[in-house]
Amino acid sequence: MAKQNVAEQFVDILARAGVRRLYGVVGDSLNPVVDAVRRNPGIDWIHVRHEETAAFAAGAEAQITGKLAACAGSCGPGNLHLINGLYDAHRSMAPVLALASHIPSSEIGLGYFQETHPDQLFRECSHYSELISSPKQMPRLLHTAIQNAVGRGGVSVVSLPGDIADRPAPEKAVETALVTARPTVRPGDAEIDALVAMIDAADKVTLFCGSGTAGAHAEVMEFAGKIKSPVGHALRGKEYIQYDNPYDVGMSGLLGYGAAYEATHECDLLILLGTDFPYNAFLPDDVKIAQVDVRPEHLGRRSKLDLAVWGDVRETLRCLIPRVRAKENRRFLDRMLKKHADALEGVVKAYTRKVEKHVPIHPEYVAAVLDELADDDAVFTVDTGMCNVWAARYLTPNGRRRVIGSFSHGSMANALPMAIGAQFTDRRRQIVSMSGDGGFAMLMGDFLTLVQYDLPVKVVLFNNSSLGMVELEMLVAGLPSYGTTNKNPDFAAVARACGAHGVRVEKPRQLAGALRDAFRHKGPALVDIVTDPNALSIPPKISAEMVTGFALSASKIVLDGGVGRMLQMARSNLRNMPRP
Repeated sequence: MAKQNVAEQFVDILARAGVRRLYGVVGDSLNPVVDAVRRNPGIDWIHVRHEETAAFAAGAEAQITGKLAACAGSCGPGNLHLINGLYDAHRSMAPVLALASHIPSSEIGLGYFQETHPDQLFRECSHYSELISSPKQMPRLLHTAIQNAVGRGGVSVVSLPGDIADRPAPEKAVETALVTARPTVRPGDAEIDALVAMIDAADKVTLFCGSGTAGAHAEVMEFAGKIKSPVGHALRGKEYIQYDNPYDVGMSGLLGYGAAYEATHECDLLILLGTDFPYNAFLPDDVKIAQVDVRPEHLGRRSKLDLAVWGDVRETLRCLIPRVRAKENRRFLDRMLKKHADALEGVVKAYTRKVEKHVPIHPEYVAAVLDELADDDAVFTVDTGMCNVWAARYLTPNGRRRVIGSFSHGSMANALPMAIGAQFTDRRRQIVSMSGDGGFAMLMGDFLTLVQYDLPVKVVLFNNSSLGMVELEMLVAGLPSYGTTNKNPDFAAVARACGAHGVRVEKPRQLAGALRDAFRHKGPALVDIVTDPNALSIPPKISAEMVTGFALSASKIVLDGGVGRMLQMARSNLRNMPRP
């Protein structure tokens, strides 16, 4: 039997860790690894057109499966292209192993062609970033990288010179047991006792939930019911907590709606559950706050805390539920539910007036129709910008759907690459890329990846020929929009030229049929929808100081517009209130 080289051993270890795909672009320093993948039946090479796509796709796969995913870039410029997608994966806590191949080891530090120092460059967007400098070092270093990515939730980067990848592997590498899942973390008794005392002492408690409530829906509902608490959420918490929620008061933040802001500010005790919500201007500074998070570095970095609780949300709630006293008074909860319904009643009209005749098409209408027609277990990947608004307000969660985007890193052009990674996990599942024309054009080359692998991703393109969110930021700051207009092609014609299904929609009555046809199509499809760039109305009380990037200093609601089926849910919750 021929002796393995380092690249073959590297690929074997990845396969044993559960990695099934390596996303990347081939290049000379990567050749030994790519050839090892070719000969390994347990792992596939996924040839994308840009390494940034590779990193986004790996991050999306990791978020959908909860398992380790991997990407690779060749030396210098190749692996540098990974960095934006790796930042996103790391900030999304997605376990990703990135291989940054390197120049010949004898040339490192001598200004060689394409030289960079990837072991240094990726440190800020990873838990672990190290250089392999000898074949004997590789197995233990790769194992350590995998343990960091899976165990800590985020990115690990391994830099591997091409000449070392081609050398003979050690005769007998120690097969260390690999971490494949993270443990649950129970808080200490002292913290549980203190939180129980705070809850029992408070008359009005509000829960504000983030992505850390994944898998804890039943516990959050039972807990909220026992203490009569309104439940608000951040954008990343929406898919886990809003469905089947009789205590829902909406979302806080720049894209927020409903009564979440009031509920978090008018309570006696605010409990932050599994959220690293970044906009501290939306958090109160005059109520008691307790925070529960599995990552201790998140505790207290957004607001002052009266109690920090290190633990999983589900485990923490399982400790709390039997110990807290049931509250009988529902007045605060019912008042917030009423405020929530009233707030949604006020804004829903903005999207219902003559919407089926309005040209250019209201993007709110597109999102509402998409929500109705998409599968109950669809995965939506969402571009940063206005698509975030439509996803936040119109996509209805149900416990089976997934919505992923660059919600923490805020990168453009993430939706199409994420859709690639999501679709590879299950070709039978409906994957919908909610793309803006600016984001789609930025990495449009990887639409060819859909065609090359016949991935049945459906790209729903909100085409307003502008960078809509940037225009909004300029408007709020009192600046004329400048440099935000896109001169676009007929994207549907481009899709057809690539060999995919493509259709352009310019009138509302064409929309539902076009989406149904795209969803029925067996392969990749793109629906290019010409939408109104002036769809948003801005409340008159907003001031120039209120928005800098995505942070607010004073306003609780910035964007006015429809809210889809959330009004129905709010009305239902009001109807289900117990009557005296």
